[in-house]
Amino acid sequence: MKTKIIPIVFTILLFGLLGCKEKKTNGASIEPNTSNIKESAFFTANPQEIPEQEISTLKIGEKAPDFNLPATDGRFYTLNDFSNAKVLVIVFTCNHCPTAQAYEDRIIQLTSDYKNKGVHLVAISPNSINGLLLNELGYSDLGDSFDDMKTRHKDKNFNFPYLYDGDTHGASIKYGPMATPHAYVFDQERKLTYVGRLDASEKPGTANAEDVRNAIDATLLGKAFEPNTTKTFGCSIKWAWKDEYAKKINKEWDEQPVTLEEIDAKGLQTLMANNSDKLRLVNLWATWCGPCVLEYPEFVDIHRMYRGRDFEFISVSADQMKSKDKVLAFLQKKGSALSNYIYSENDKYAMIEAIDPEWNGALPYTALIEPSGKIVYRKMGPIDPFELKKTIVEHAMIGRYY
Repeated sequence: MKTKIIPIVFTILLFGLLGCKEKKTNGASIEPNTSNIKESAFFTANPQEIPEQEISTLKIGEKAPDFNLPATDGRFYTLNDFSNAKVLVIVFTCNHCPTAQAYEDRIIQLTSDYKNKGVHLVAISPNSINGLLLNELGYSDLGDSFDDMKTRHKDKNFNFPYLYDGDTHGASIKYGPMATPHAYVFDQERKLTYVGRLDASEKPGTANAEDVRNAIDATLLGKAFEPNTTKTFGCSIKWAWKDEYAKKINKEWDEQPVTLEEIDAKGLQTLMANNSDKLRLVNLWATWCGPCVLEYPEFVDIHRMYRGRDFEFISVSADQMKSKDKVLAFLQKKGSALSNYIYSENDKYAMIEAIDPEWNGALPYTALIEPSGKIVYRKMGPIDPFELKKTIVEHAMIGRYY
């Protein structure tokens, strides 16, 4: 019986695998179900070192260069996947840029308004994380990695493909975006009819991608229009060859002096009262606390991301005073060049009450405190880094836009 079952099982598996291939009907792509595909089975990002190149923006009348890029919906896209579109709009954008974020809802609305008019829109992130600094993320909860792109896609419920070109800039170099966002409109023959800004007003709610809408409408009718080229405003493209500057800044951060001050219960009360003009993040941790040690680098990153804003991060060690040298060594290793304290008294229950009467005493403990002492985020246990960064950047004192 066994010898008969094995071929049958093999045939079923083979048929199933063949059935998983992407199908096309009348030239229109039918997207495969990728909900159970792990990233390793689909695509693993690998940002590479790229020699510096001269970048030139595509000219009006030129054909759209082909591409083959992974998207956040779990598949690869080429130019041919949009062959049925009467008009194709390609927007080079990214996660971290405040200007790009200011246009996200407009791009979503644009896609929705034209989806039944033969217009397809695709977004491409051209940025390499090798050229991106943490302090450039001061208006964002996410960087520009492929995983971060997947998070943004899910968080914003994008209704368009969001493609990653951060490994080699294979497509971006050919199109030549200058900033994010940078829009390109192509006719049915995939000749460029418009390139530039989406509209002339960055602030959300003050415009509706009028420049791109005018270009789409004219292109659908086959009419000439002006202007067909505009300047674009936003964050510069993070080309991989900009990594030398990033390395230099990271080295300077790591070489900054790290200090450790003592603080008592009264000092902790003052700390939590936050009589400053900044949004204050406080983390209670200890070197003997496994989760504390594992997540601590996240706090250093958060400090580097938002320290240029109305924000500060303060760390407080709950280690005993006899471990002060050990605590300092740990902080130095992690590049914690910020306000670091160690609790100087023996009464840990006094420490708990001084920090937060609602705290159960378990480490780690984290609180985000407004001026005047209002706690707007508290976590007893390990943080969710994305949740915390999102809470910070969406607070009225910080914000995603200029």
